[in-house]
Amino acid sequence: MTTSPHPAAEAAAPRPGFLERQGIVRPLAFGFLAVMLFMVGDGIEVGFLSPYLESRGLSGSEVTLLWTVYGFVVAVAAWLSGALAEAWGPRRVMLLGLGIWAVFEVLFLTVGVAAGNYPVMLLTFGIRGLGYPFFAYGFLVWIAMETPGDKLSRAVSWYWFASTMGLGVISSYFAGAVIPVIGEMATLWLSLAFVAAGGCLIVFLVRARVVTKPPETTKESVAKMFNALTIVKTHPRVGIGGVVRLINTLSFYAFVVFLTTHMVNEVGFSTAQWQTIWGTMLLANVVANLLSGYVADWIGSVNTVAWVGGLGCCVTVLALFYVPEAVGPNFGLTLTVAIFYGLALGAFVPLSAIMPLLAPRHIASAVAILNLGAGLSQFAGSAMAGLVGPLGIEATVWVIASIYLLGLGLTFCLRQPAPEPGAEAESSVVPRPGAAGANPATEPVGAAPAGRSVR
Repeated sequence: MTTSPHPAAEAAAPRPGFLERQGIVRPLAFGFLAVMLFMVGDGIEVGFLSPYLESRGLSGSEVTLLWTVYGFVVAVAAWLSGALAEAWGPRRVMLLGLGIWAVFEVLFLTVGVAAGNYPVMLLTFGIRGLGYPFFAYGFLVWIAMETPGDKLSRAVSWYWFASTMGLGVISSYFAGAVIPVIGEMATLWLSLAFVAAGGCLIVFLVRARVVTKPPETTKESVAKMFNALTIVKTHPRVGIGGVVRLINTLSFYAFVVFLTTHMVNEVGFSTAQWQTIWGTMLLANVVANLLSGYVADWIGSVNTVAWVGGLGCCVTVLALFYVPEAVGPNFGLTLTVAIFYGLALGAFVPLSAIMPLLAPRHIASAVAILNLGAGLSQFAGSAMAGLVGPLGIEATVWVIASIYLLGLGLTFCLRQPAPEPGAEAESSVVPRPGAAGANPATEPVGAAPAGRSVR
């Protein structure tokens, strides 16, 4: 005999609201806006800092070294953000990133840039590189910890939408609008206002869950940090995921080095035309960051990353070279190819949802490897651009495209594995009910999962 649910039971489980259906859990909702604002502040300088510093007397090699040191620190911080989030909790890591960014930005602008002191610029700008990965990637770990597994693809899509919209779109338009009015130095100071606004949202509007868990010792925290690296041994697919993430933006960072020069000097686009093409590509990427999570719900996360991302990037990377070579500086056709390239880059976003499911009891460590891949991608792309000298642009483009085919194959190694043996017995590290990779049937009532506390 079947019985209908008791009315009180139905009332106790209200229909999820709009935000929940998008994968945005309410306690973290303002965090997405916080990341967007923070990344606006972090990205304001990208389009003009190098020529501005050269106008103040720095040589091109000095500016290059400044960004190289910064990029190295960002890569390390990208890994540390996940490792520390597991040891200390994402909230603390985000606030640490906020403090580092604000303090060393002030020092960079006052004792460094204003005083014309290059060694201080190098030191302070490099240390500031710890700030944005701690803040932004720390929140990505928080999302992975708190979001139900069936909504995680959408949640990370909204995260990357917010992050890229702030870093690549709003910041560029804002800097372009205010520099003619107030100048470069004042614009750099305004970046602190956006960063502070994002930090205030985290402090006052993003609420942490209360978990009764004794504080960790220093030894436990250090052990968890190194576990973020050793996880690739116990969970090899996590390491493969890190490689796929490295491949994701490999072409983007390589193209930053050599494609603009090629398109302007050899193909014949004007600088304004190419900037419009490149900016539109970034806008398409922002849209794809959001839509890819919904596509993943339709065809699966692995299929989205492999076919739309891997194969799509392979084809469009080649097209970005061969279409202008065939038709010359045809703005419309090249713009169309660039849009599809931006969409393909964004199709890798579901990787952020795949990785936590590969190690559901070590989510922060898995995300740390994902972040490390993101940080190392910049170095790999720059190194790949170095092939242009001995091989030429055409051969280099083919090497990059072939690597995306490798990434396509590796992605199929990331299919969700069977539950880990003995998982039912690990009550101390079982995810909370409804979190990514959680199995509510095996979680003891009132369990306080280790590594999942949010402070």
